[in-house]
Amino acid sequence: MVFFFTSNIVAPPVLMYMGVDKYENEDLIKHSWPEDVWFHVDKLSSAHVYLRLQPNQTIDDLPEEVVTDCCQLVKANSIQGNKESNVGIVYTLASNLKKTGDMDTGQVGFKDQKAVRRARVEKRINEIVNRLDKTKKDVLTQVFIEQKEERDKAEREDIKRKARDVRAKEAEEAKRKLEEANAK
Repeated sequence: MVFFFTSNIVAPPVLMYMGVDKYENEDLIKHSWPEDVWFHVDKLSSAHVYLRLQPNQTIDDLPEEVVTDCCQLVKANSIQGNKESNVGIVYTLASNLKKTGDMDTGQVGFKDQKAVRRARVEKRINEIVNRLDKTKKDVLTQVFIEQKEERDKAEREDIKRKARDVRAKEAEEAKRKLEEANAK
C-alpha cells in the first residue's frame, strides 16, 4: 500500500507519497520517478516521503512551504524522530538514490553526496501533519507501479517522436539542398 497526500498550500497543489514500511520502501525506491524528491529523517529510521515535482519544476525552485510540509510528514512518520526536537532531514532527487546488494531492506545511499540537501525541523507542527493526513489516500502498490510504467512509456514515446521529427527535418533539409544543387 502506498499512501498519497496532497499539499494545497501552493497552486497547483503538490503530491506526496510514502510507503507503509521498509519493504514498501523498496518498491518506492525502485518505482519512484527520477524527478521525484525523496525525504528522510537523517541518521534515524523513518518513512521515505517523496514529493512529485510539477512539470519543468526543479528541486532548486521548491517553495519553502512545500519543503516544510514534506519535512513535517517525514518527521511525524519516524518513531524516534517524532519524539525528538531539532531533527535533521535529508532530501534529494530520487534519481540520486543508490541501492546496492549489501544494503538492508529500505536502506539507501547517494550517488552524489553533494546533491543532498539538508533541513532541520525544530518540532512537530500538528496543524501541518493533520492537514496532510486529511488528504491521505491509500493506493495499491501495483497501481503505483503501473503509474510509473505509464510515465516511462509516455517518455519513451516522446523521445521517439522527437527523433522522428529530427529525422524528418534532416530529410527535408537534404531534399531542399539537393533541389538547390540541381537547379544550378
